Amino acid sequence: MIFIDNEGHTNPKLNLALEEYALRHFDTSTDYLLFYINEPSIIIGRNQNTLEEINQEYIDDNNIHVVRRVSGGGAVYHDLGNLNFSFITNHDGKRISNFKKFTAPVIRVLNNMGVSAELKGRNDILVNEKKISGTAQFSTGKRMISHGTLLFDTDMSEVTKALQVKMSKIESKGHKSVRSRVANISDFLKTPISMEAFKNQLLVGLYEASEPFETYKLTEAEWQAVHRLKAEKYDLWDWNFGRSPKFNIQRNKRFSVGEIDLRIFVEKGHISELKIFGDFFGRKPVSDIESLLIGVPYDKVEITKALKNLSVTEYFGNLEKTEFLNLIYGND
Repeated sequence: MIFIDNEGHTNPKLNLALEEYALRHFDTSTDYLLFYINEPSIIIGRNQNTLEEINQEYIDDNNIHVVRRVSGGGAVYHDLGNLNFSFITNHDGKRISNFKKFTAPVIRVLNNMGVSAELKGRNDILVNEKKISGTAQFSTGKRMISHGTLLFDTDMSEVTKALQVKMSKIESKGHKSVRSRVANISDFLKTPISMEAFKNQLLVGLYEASEPFETYKLTEAEWQAVHRLKAEKYDLWDWNFGRSPKFNIQRNKRFSVGEIDLRIFVEKGHISELKIFGDFFGRKPVSDIESLLIGVPYDKVEITKALKNLSVTEYFGNLEKTEFLNLIYGND
């Protein structure tokens, strides 16, 4: 495995561009590990409706970055007290949605540091029932990213202020607030250490479970390409916010795979516009489904026909097609 040196950059748009560039352009015969720390920012899941996840006024007043990532899942808050890790590997069909495989070495190192971490739920690392890390994945079909956050010394008051917690999440999980269910790793360490020391200990611990690492520094031409990707994608309002679609039907439900939120515009009995939001994980883009249903009569039989050959699990994870059809048409 090769460790990628991000040279201390803390701009989240640049770090996400670096991560995607490495995924798409680095040598496919080897695995990579990337660490990065971001300035105060909200990182939005690929399928989320940004404006409904953030406290816009607070973000504007405090100059907090808002950036969409390529992977699914929910919105997370980053600051200089949060360490992000990213494994870039081949996609062999067994690794996608296998969060245990990629969190296991991180959990092992945390345990060796005296932090009783464990993987729980879909994709979270918890200590004493409090979340210290969330993970997500993205696949190009050949290569994949498995990345996550590690809350080391994050300002928890900012998490609550910057993120809007949807009522559906509060009702379905019984959370009183975001603050009540997250914690910093530093809270569980017997001896205080700096972020830099924590990062180094984590890296050394990950070395021990693999072949010797080597550190890779990007060439000037590669950094130019990363900056170009940042400018052409991660700097753009269309990528980070996108347009909010017009709709006259909203269907929203939380499943075991996550929340699915449908915005459907029906004109003259046919679906003229459809947008699928949510914090689910899937291998394929939901834009496939959106395109398939444009022009289809808003009728369960016709919708079922249009989706006959569609594998719902490819887009949402372990979800039955009947559950999705019922959500679209309202029979739940």
